[in-house]
Amino acid sequence: MHKFLRAAGFRDCRTRKEEKELLSLLLREAVQTGRLTVPGDTSYVEYRCELAQGMGVSLAGTEEADGEFQLEYYFPYIIGTEESSREECSIQRHAERETYAGMLDEYKVGISLIFYINNSMEYRIRKAQKKPAKVQSVNLAGMAVEGKVLLPIQKTARQIELAKVAANNRNHLLEAAKQGDEDAMESLTIEDIDLYSKVSRRLAKEDVYSIIESCFMPCGVECDQYSIIGEIKEIHTLTNRISQEEIYRLTIECNDMVFDVAINQSDLLGEPKVGRRFKGQIWMLGNLNFQ
Repeated sequence: MHKFLRAAGFRDCRTRKEEKELLSLLLREAVQTGRLTVPGDTSYVEYRCELAQGMGVSLAGTEEADGEFQLEYYFPYIIGTEESSREECSIQRHAERETYAGMLDEYKVGISLIFYINNSMEYRIRKAQKKPAKVQSVNLAGMAVEGKVLLPIQKTARQIELAKVAANNRNHLLEAAKQGDEDAMESLTIEDIDLYSKVSRRLAKEDVYSIIESCFMPCGVECDQYSIIGEIKEIHTLTNRISQEEIYRLTIECNDMVFDVAINQSDLLGEPKVGRRFKGQIWMLGNLNFQ
């Protein structure tokens, strides 16, 4: 059973029998969103059952000439409303099945950001039809099975402005360091040493969450899951039309990058409000926008 199915509003689906019944129901209500015909009598088909605006379950498999559909895999999805990144995106196929991961060298988070591609069928069809498949931008979104609401860090307008300037300067240094600029590498190293020293002194008297305003770091052994702390910019409540469960769709700003996070209301500890922070572990998905 998919771990993040509860983030789409199916918290009570726990057994294999319940999962099978749910997938049968979803297939009856799903709409075909992609078909890739290969030599022979078999076609690769993708169906999607939308449960709320921009959120649902995707079901993919093969279909024979007689119309019989054989489900191979499924996953809950959420389509991000914000354009999160315009950095160069590379695409790699997963080893176990015909699904794909995207990788962004995103300076804002300081790591190679890996995510599960939502619209991989569109990519496969473009490749098969020899159409351009260069990625122009990516809309990122995450799904979480648990999370907490943290209070914001109190800052003045001047501190906010200085933080933005410092972030921009660091991004320029990271870009220069990637091109081989030794002065930029040295500046970043000195900056990291100073930051470590400053944090170590403050930790003796302050709580860690009053020092770390936001964070974005890999979590666990799966490369598309991250532990994040980010500021809540917008809050929307979605209702799963089948289970009637309420889902929070939070627009999060984390390390100067904006993306949506979906979480079941019963899995979020605290009351979300604009300006407060969200802390949780997310499964990162992305929708590719092609040129």
